[in-house]
Amino acid sequence: MGEEFLIIIWIIVGFIIGYLISRVYFFIKIKNQRQDAVTRSRNVVLWNVNEKIAPLLPDFPYHYKDLVFLWKWVDYIVFDWLSRWNLKKIVFLEIKTNSSTLNKNESMIKQCIENKKVEYNIYRKIV
Repeated sequence: MGEEFLIIIWIIVGFIIGYLISRVYFFIKIKNQRQDAVTRSRNVVLWNVNEKIAPLLPDFPYHYKDLVFLWKWVDYIVFDWLSRWNLKKIVFLEIKTNSSTLNKNESMIKQCIENKKVEYNIYRKIV
């Protein structure tokens, strides 16, 4: 009976140690995931602010009245000089920070524009 009792005690102690180790492991893992989520959230907020503020910076190449904000896949369409009644060109403008690159959709849009696969259509709804 003494040996069986010691085996049961060691099994219980093993379960307790395993439980404590798993709690510490998951606590650290959750802490890291929360930190990662905060970092990602901060980057998204900074990215959104950057896109909105960039046209107001002194070295921005276009007049802010010539911009139409699209947000998805292309940040702005620039109707260069339209606000001064002298449209010179239409520019699809993507604003990036530091060394960020175009994603797949943005790259396809850029390629389509460069290959002059752009149209102007009018849709009329007949009433």
